[in-house]
Order: sequence, then structure tokens, then C-alpha cells
Amino acid sequence: MISDAKGAPLAARLTAASVNDITQLKPLVEAIPPVRGKRGRPRRRPDAVQGDREYDSRPHRRWLRHLGIQPVLAQRNTEHGSGLGKTRWVVERTLSCLHQLRRLRIRWERLPEIHEAFLLIGCIFICWNFLQGGF
Repeated sequence: MISDAKGAPLAARLTAASVNDITQLKPLVEAIPPVRGKRGRPRRRPDAVQGDREYDSRPHRRWLRHLGIQPVLAQRNTEHGSGLGKTRWVVERTLSCLHQLRRLRIRWERLPEIHEAFLLIGCIFICWNFLQGGF
């Protein structure tokens, strides 16, 4: 899942249980829909992307910079306490809200399409809470 700075989900992908997280960085960034705001062409890319050590790799950093996105990724083989936890908790909170829905906490469905539909419904509930002034 990728979310904005307030925790509203921008894109979510369903993968198998043992898929490495770093393989999902490009599809998630590319899946961000256009966001309307000021006049002109809608924005499709964030200013920066934050992530933990799982997303740290030179090719991905280079790719993000090529797109004009600043990579704020914790580096591997360094001590903990990089300071990203002060802002990265927003994504963890969004994931926690999704796990409050019983159908998403444990996957009961055999078909991935059904589980993906429940994931989309969960993201809709989170966005609805944002619009209602929750969070």
C-alpha cells in the first residue's frame, strides 16, 4: 500500500504471502491515480517516497530520481533510528485500519479477486472517514 502524508490510501496491490516487498515499489508508484487540485494537469507523482529498509536499492533510488521523486528510504546495514519512524507511522496506521475489518485480517477467500474487492472496500471506508473528518 502507498498512502499520502495523512494516511489516505493512494494505491494498494494484492500479492502472494511470500513476495518480496521491493518488487512492489514500481507497480505501486505507477498505480497512483491523478490527483485533482490546482488548475492545470493533475499530479500523478508525489514529491517524495518514504520507505523502510526493504525498499532500499540503487536501481530503485535511481528510478525514483529519474521520475522527479525524492527517495527517502532507510539504508540497509545501518543502525536503527534513522528518524523515518516519526513520519512512516502514517502508513502503519492505515494498514492497522484495514486489519480492523475482519475479512482483511485473515484471508478466507480462495479467489484473489474477491479478496482484492474487500481490500478496495476497506480503502473506500478509510477515504470516507477522511472525508467525514475522522482520523
